[in-house]
Amino acid sequence: MSIILKLFVFPISLIIICLGINTILGGHITPGGGFQGGAMIAGGLIFCIIVYGLKESPFKITHNFLSGMESAGALGYVFLGLAGLFTSGFFLYNLGVDLYGITPAVFQTLFNYPDPTSAGIIPYLNYVVGIKVMVGLSAVVIAFLESDKILGENEQ
Repeated sequence: MSIILKLFVFPISLIIICLGINTILGGHITPGGGFQGGAMIAGGLIFCIIVYGLKESPFKITHNFLSGMESAGALGYVFLGLAGLFTSGFFLYNLGVDLYGITPAVFQTLFNYPDPTSAGIIPYLNYVVGIKVMVGLSAVVIAFLESDKILGENEQ
């Protein structure tokens, strides 16, 4: 790749990643959320990986890092779902709203209920979905970039 691409890609990818984080953080009150923000973050990472190459990329993404992040996202999603299941009987029930017309005192103090801006567990769901999408899209591109090494080794 040319030196001009290498000079401009890293700052632009940082801006794209910051916009993705902003989309995830404000996803419960604005259009967008976990999926869109995760795709934007993955796009910034992929942009750098394609221009710099996998070994010279400023973002040192390893297989262990990706598997750890994906596990954290999946476990977070399951735990949030189980929290709703254990408190209300429904998987992924929003804990910031009334449970059968009764607001528990614990949720009232945790989520500052009945504040209209309180979204309960929706922001947390956006966070874990954003992590899962970012890892999934990045892993696909990294697997494609590493496939020539795997195929090259099998042919010899």
